[in-house]
Amino acid sequence: MGERQDLVGLAEVRAAAERIDGRVVRTPLVPAPWADHDPTRPLWLKPENLQVIGAFKIRGALNAAGSLAEAERVRGIVTHSSGNHAQAVAMAARLFGARAYVVMPDTSPPVKVAATRALGGEVILVPPAERESRVAELVAAHGYAYVPPFDDPRIIAGQATIGLEIIADLPEVATVLVPVGGGGLVSGVATAVKALRPDARVMACEPELAGDLAESMRVGERRTWPVERTYRTIADALRVCVGELAWEHVRARVDGVLTVSDDAIRAAVGSLAVRSRLVAEPGGAVATAAYLAHAADLPAGPVVAVVSGGNIEPSLLAELVGAVGSG
Repeated sequence: MGERQDLVGLAEVRAAAERIDGRVVRTPLVPAPWADHDPTRPLWLKPENLQVIGAFKIRGALNAAGSLAEAERVRGIVTHSSGNHAQAVAMAARLFGARAYVVMPDTSPPVKVAATRALGGEVILVPPAERESRVAELVAAHGYAYVPPFDDPRIIAGQATIGLEIIADLPEVATVLVPVGGGGLVSGVATAVKALRPDARVMACEPELAGDLAESMRVGERRTWPVERTYRTIADALRVCVGELAWEHVRARVDGVLTVSDDAIRAAVGSLAVRSRLVAEPGGAVATAAYLAHAADLPAGPVVAVVSGGNIEPSLLAELVGAVGSG
């Protein structure tokens, strides 16, 4: 089956890499020998939790904001987010001298709300089901430029720069594990990885309690879950469903989906902190959790798990680290 013509290509990814160069952290690959159940499938971590806002989202936000005309930016930039994209847009807007207006669910972790405000973002808290409709109201009323959290080619191209770095650092990678919520990250990583190493596998990783992509892949069409289902998971960054454009990228370029329990996610957060000295939020630990649960099912060869974010409530981190120490 041929790919749609509107999917992001390698040229757009390379342009994004140039646009954001010097403004984001060039994160390394970190070996995780403590997690290797089988020496034929060694694990490497891509710690995007070390980014300037503690998550990968800064890549896409900078690429999207940098693509706007000055006349668009001057009116203000708006988005919706549970926290990581919120911080990314707030920082990107500040770098370009624009105002950021961020609609956040009223269930967002306080640490993410506070960080967004500290970066100069004006936070508007709403019930989870109203996040997108409130953005539409603000755009209509004020003419703000909308920078979506995931379902946009500029966002996908920015997140794809992670894939460029993985292939540059580990050309022989066999499998890349990527957390998935809205799908911008896995769409981008798969775009870059498949363009540069077509035989590598890219697997989306999601919580069982927000498994809309697993269901979509199983039935062959995009399915969305209501917020009362997706908001059951501890992985707050992954409580949104895969977007329409992201779904088309996933269908064309992602090899499958691995799901994990919330208990596995909790354990992965603690293990990353204790054994790799990496602070990961629950959503950021999902790919590592998927490796720990499914390594035996992966092809032989090096595995990279993207640690997508580290913005976790300190009390929750203490609880999950303590569970590892007492285990």
